[in-house]
Amino acid sequence: METGTAAGRDRRGSAGQGIWAGAAYDGQTGAIAQARSFAAAFLARARDEHAAVVPAQADADAQLVVSELVTNAFKYAPGPCALNLEIRGPVLEITVWDTNTVLPIARAAEPGRIGQHGLEIVFAVADGFDVRREPVGKRITVTIALGPIGPFDV
Repeated sequence: METGTAAGRDRRGSAGQGIWAGAAYDGQTGAIAQARSFAAAFLARARDEHAAVVPAQADADAQLVVSELVTNAFKYAPGPCALNLEIRGPVLEITVWDTNTVLPIARAAEPGRIGQHGLEIVFAVADGFDVRREPVGKRITVTIALGPIGPFDV
């Protein structure tokens, strides 16, 4: 696990500062709970050490998203997965990388279906969703607003 602050350029090319942490998981029993705990601890540190504003609902939503994405990584991808969390201004970015190159497909809502509702749940709480193939596997990034977002904040 690595944590820290990062100064650099954001997607628009302007100077930005973020608080970040990353961890890797091997799919062993308990790894999903560890990832959820990692997210909770990261957000607590962001509040305590960096005075980041993290509303209780955003905290709960972040842990839910981490749980769903890491569960899917272990269920559908062979090998390890990596989790990266970053707070940039009023936005939390949750990124999960796994070894499967197949992009996820959201299914239509079916109340009677058992299972496979993970992406529906993620879409319900996320303010942004992006998935990209990587040279090895794929990377899914979900954004959750921590406060009001203006037209130039994301």
